[in-house]
Amino acid sequence: MNSDVSIWPLVIDLDGTLIKTDSLDETFLDTLRANPLDIFKIPLKLIVGRAALKAFLAGKSDLDVETWPVRGDFLDFVSKQFEGGRTVVLATAADRKIAEAIAARFPFISEVIASDGTHNLKGRAKARLLCERFPEGFIYAGDSPSDIAVWRQSKGSVLVDASDRVFRKARRVSEPLAVFARQRSIMSVLRRSLRLHQWAKNALVFVPLVLAGKALESAAWTMAMLGFIALGLAASATYIVNDLWDLPSDRRHWSKRYRPLASGDLSIREGLLWSAGCLTGGFAVAAFIGKAATLMLALYVAGTLSYSFAWKRVPILDVFVLASLFTLRLGFGILLADAEISHWLLVFSMFVFGSLSMAKRHTEVLRLAERGLDSMPGRGYIQADAPLTLGVGLAAMLGAILIMVLYLIEDAFPRGFYANPAFLWAVPPILFLFLSRIWLISQRGQLHDDPVAFALKDRLSLLLGGMMAVAFAAALFNPAGL
Repeated sequence: MNSDVSIWPLVIDLDGTLIKTDSLDETFLDTLRANPLDIFKIPLKLIVGRAALKAFLAGKSDLDVETWPVRGDFLDFVSKQFEGGRTVVLATAADRKIAEAIAARFPFISEVIASDGTHNLKGRAKARLLCERFPEGFIYAGDSPSDIAVWRQSKGSVLVDASDRVFRKARRVSEPLAVFARQRSIMSVLRRSLRLHQWAKNALVFVPLVLAGKALESAAWTMAMLGFIALGLAASATYIVNDLWDLPSDRRHWSKRYRPLASGDLSIREGLLWSAGCLTGGFAVAAFIGKAATLMLALYVAGTLSYSFAWKRVPILDVFVLASLFTLRLGFGILLADAEISHWLLVFSMFVFGSLSMAKRHTEVLRLAERGLDSMPGRGYIQADAPLTLGVGLAAMLGAILIMVLYLIEDAFPRGFYANPAFLWAVPPILFLFLSRIWLISQRGQLHDDPVAFALKDRLSLLLGGMMAVAFAAALFNPAGL
């Protein structure tokens, strides 16, 4: 910028410009977390006006603006402008309470202009007020279509994360002095938000099909595949809801703060839309399968959402619920395959997935000490729980192995379903090696992923899983004719 414009103040917008989120959406979620019944008051406030709604939501929010994600490169730009002697003003359509809280976070903001509960400071209203406040001119930084009216009255524009359409219109009314282009790849953001890698957990629906001897039936595979898709879509929807509900704690977490919603790469409204779309798609596929599948999927969604909203904050119970959700996947597979499966499978599932879930919690508890924290954000565990999580997890691991042995003795051999069940004796030691490896890595604090996700990327775990699959296949088909 040349010296001719150095006297003009830099006026910056808030939502989507300084911060990578929308303050209205943030306070809406805060209000729901504090008291879900307040949602019924929103239409009444909206009748009064948008400014009144913003004031109502801001009053209900704890305004934890310290964790709201910011646009780093734009923040550096504003800081340098301030250090160079330029006055920085925050002009936003957000409520004044929010604007003042943001101003307290960023000392370079010398003045706040915001909505006041009566007047909504947006578009032309903002342009008029800024012209009155700065008759000699100002530079404006924004991102949205409503900012076109402001740029039309400004001496210069700064475009932050603006769409191509906004960029073209802005250039026609004011030549940009600086442009901060969009940084996100929407496909990458969606892949991480929907957690497509977690769909691997839903492969459990295929297990009953194989164990029931229907591995060669194309119709059974078709039903299982449809169930897999329905479950995956529903799971992705609940993952987004979970991330939305946990935004405050995720933003304070050492790794979860990089999730798309927590980091601002995916907006709250986009998250809600994708969640609704995935949930609708999942139930549409389930309805095609049949009423029983729809009811089973509804039970899974209800269990997952109750975990997100409540049970995840209750120590030990959270792990039990997670194990139950894994077991429910198996139950869904039994329904899809129309199979009669030994009750031992469901009991085994509770123990093995309970152990794996506790391994993740154990790693997180160990990291509390590394980071000097006493408690885990968004969870009910504290640093002193490490011996308990270790003991419960190892006990569940040994219980899973014992149940597998009992299954072989009490069911697999007497039932006569397997062509040569002797091959199954390879499963308990392989299972012991796999689970012991998970717990070894967890105890060392090196289990950086969900245990299931880790196993899908770990070569040794994949090798052990392959050996276990070979043992089951050999038991079913007896390739050597023994």
